[in-house]
Amino acid sequence: MVANLSYGVRRNWAGDYTQNMPTPLFEITDLHARVASDDPTEATEIVKGLSLTIMPGEVHVIMGPNGCGKSTLANVLLGSPEYEVTSGTVEFNGDDITEWGADVRGKAGIFLAFQHPMEVAGVSVLNFLRQALSARKGIEMSVLELRLSLMEWMDKLGMDHSFMQRHLNEGFSGGERKRNEILQMAVLEPEMAILDETDSGLDIDALKTVGEGVQAIRAERDQLGTLVITHHERLLAFLAPDAVHVMMDGRIVHSGGIEVAQRLDEEGYEAFR
Repeated sequence: MVANLSYGVRRNWAGDYTQNMPTPLFEITDLHARVASDDPTEATEIVKGLSLTIMPGEVHVIMGPNGCGKSTLANVLLGSPEYEVTSGTVEFNGDDITEWGADVRGKAGIFLAFQHPMEVAGVSVLNFLRQALSARKGIEMSVLELRLSLMEWMDKLGMDHSFMQRHLNEGFSGGERKRNEILQMAVLEPEMAILDETDSGLDIDALKTVGEGVQAIRAERDQLGTLVITHHERLLAFLAPDAVHVMMDGRIVHSGGIEVAQRLDEEGYEAFR
């Protein structure tokens, strides 16, 4: 049971308002989205009426085949200008953030670990995180304080301390890029983390490090909400998710517990079509 939930007035399934119901940390309601285009008639809808509620401290997993809209959903939730919401809402801590830009969402405490993190030549991991954390906190962060925090988390993630001086993602292996994303998640202290296929391309040792890193972060911040987008069951063993959702053709078609992932592993996505 997650402690210290925020409370407010929420609408229940009967359409009535009920006092003292837990306020969701992250709530997606009938979301429709497509690639941003000057000619809407040419833009194909990718997310087609998706709804999902995440409470503080919960881990939710979305699984689905290639092309079902998973990565589009992740980018829409971060506020990427490459996509536009045509209807529906996204709420964070009770605020409608549907029209918020990516920078505003990031400062508010929403974090996205990218499937393919970008290289930033000439900018060290340390300097990148100092700028990002200063923007997040609204104060100038001490280099020494940040260095100590980075060293602590690098030890937990099995990363050499020299890593912080390397240019962001430049020459990084796939495993190093994913560890770096988890390092950013630890240091930036988001309230809501969206992990877009963080397990992609990882061997079992790197996967274990990433999974245990996410759990180490959650152990220190038990109100952190986490949405994991993946096609593979293997990461779930480290995360013990509260719910697993199957996404097909832009919407969630089935939800349940870890048994959903196990059924997918045995029967494939055809079982949910």
